[in-house]
Amino acid sequence: MKNNPPTALLLVIDALGISTLEHLLRNYNKKIKLPNLSRLGLGKITAPEFGKRFSPEYAGRSYAAAVRQASATADSLVGHREMMGVLDDRTYDLFNDGFPAKYIAGLEKRIGRKTFFNKMAAGMEAIELNAAEHERTGSPIVYASKCDPLIQLAMNEAVIPVKEQHRIADAAFALAMEMGIPITRAIARSYIRDSSGAIVRTSNRHDAVLPIGGRTLVEILYDKDIWTAAVGKTSDLVNTSYHEKVKLTGLNFIDPSLGLRFVHSGKKDTNPYSIQGTINALTGARHIYRPRGTFIFSNLVDTDSLYGHTRDIPGAVKALEEIDRVIPLFESRLVKGDLLIITADHGMEHRDDYGYHSNEPLPFLAARKGYGGDLGGLRTGVCPGLSDIGHVIGQLFGVQKEYREMAGIRRTILLPACPHNPVPRRRGRTGA
Repeated sequence: MKNNPPTALLLVIDALGISTLEHLLRNYNKKIKLPNLSRLGLGKITAPEFGKRFSPEYAGRSYAAAVRQASATADSLVGHREMMGVLDDRTYDLFNDGFPAKYIAGLEKRIGRKTFFNKMAAGMEAIELNAAEHERTGSPIVYASKCDPLIQLAMNEAVIPVKEQHRIADAAFALAMEMGIPITRAIARSYIRDSSGAIVRTSNRHDAVLPIGGRTLVEILYDKDIWTAAVGKTSDLVNTSYHEKVKLTGLNFIDPSLGLRFVHSGKKDTNPYSIQGTINALTGARHIYRPRGTFIFSNLVDTDSLYGHTRDIPGAVKALEEIDRVIPLFESRLVKGDLLIITADHGMEHRDDYGYHSNEPLPFLAARKGYGGDLGGLRTGVCPGLSDIGHVIGQLFGVQKEYREMAGIRRTILLPACPHNPVPRRRGRTGA
C-alpha cells in the first residue's frame, strides 16, 4: 500500500515485574539469552548487579523505564485496564474459605449441574486433585483463586463442551452480581487430556468480567476507525468492542516456517498461539486496507499461569528467552513510524507455597521504527503509572487530548461495591 498508516503493538509479558525478573536472575545460575530485550533496555532498568546478564548493552535507540502502576491492586484485569487509561483505587478481598453455600446451591440450580470442591487452591492443583471425579460425574470443579477475587470453574472439554463451559462462567458471574458477592471475574478453565493422559489447560478459557463503567483507549481508537485487535486474553480483561479478537488453538494454526517453539516438555504453552496470532494481526495491518492504522493489544500469559504461580524459575526463564527470540518476528513486520511497546501487568512474588501477584515496578520498553529513544517526539511521563502507555499510543494516532481528558478527569472506580456487600480491604496473604 502506498499509504502507511501507523501500527502500534502493545505486548504484555504477563507477571514480569522488575523485582520478579531480578528474582529469576538471582536464582538462575546459567547463562541467560535476552539479546533483543537487552537491546531495548531491559537491563538498564534492573539493578546494576545484574548488568552483566544482559548482552548486548542498551543501544539507546528505544525508551526504557520502570513504572509503578497507579491502581491499588496487583491484578491482570486492573493492570491491563490501567494501560488503557482506567485507574482503580480499591483493593479486594480473597475467598479464603471458598464461596457461600447459598451461592453454590443457586449456581447449581442455574446451570443444571452439581459442582464440588469449593476451596481456595492453585489452578493446576485444583484440577489435578479433582479431574478424575469431574470426569466421572460431569460436575465442574469450583475453586477460589489464591491471587484474585474471582471464581474459577475447571472443566474437561471432552466432558463439558466449550460453549457450555462459557455459559456456566457467565451464569456464575451473573449470579454473584445478583447476590452481592464481590468478585471481579468468573473464569471457565478449560482443559484436555493429551495422548499420555496428562492434563493440559487450553486457550478456550472464558472470562466473564465486570463492565468497565467508562471509556478506554480502545473505544477512542475504535470510534476513530483505527483497527483494534485483541490477541489472547486481553479482550477478556479489557472487555469492550474490538474489530478483531484473536484466540488461536490447535497446532494447525501455527505456521511452521516461523519456527515457533513450545518451551514446556508437554506442550502446555499457550504463548506460541498468541505469538502466531500477533503475527497474523501485524500481517493484516500491512496487507489489509486500514487507512487510519492498527492497534494490536497482545498478552503472553505463560510467565504467569504456567511458570509464575508454580514458581518454576527455569521454566519462566526459558519462556522469557523464547519471547525474546521472536521479537524480531514482530519488528520485521513494522515499518517506519510504527510503535512497539513491551510491558507487564503486575509482578510475581515467589513465596514458599505459591507464586502471588505483587505490586512492583514494571518495565515500559518502547521502540519506534526509524526513530531513537525520543520515539520521534512522542512524549512519555505525562500520565500516571501504566496509563502513560495508553497516552504514548494515543499520540501515535493523534487522540492524545481525548485520552488525557478521559483518563485525567476521573480516577475511575471500575469495580463498584455490591449493594449489600461493600468491597473490603484485602486481609491476610494475598497476591497484591
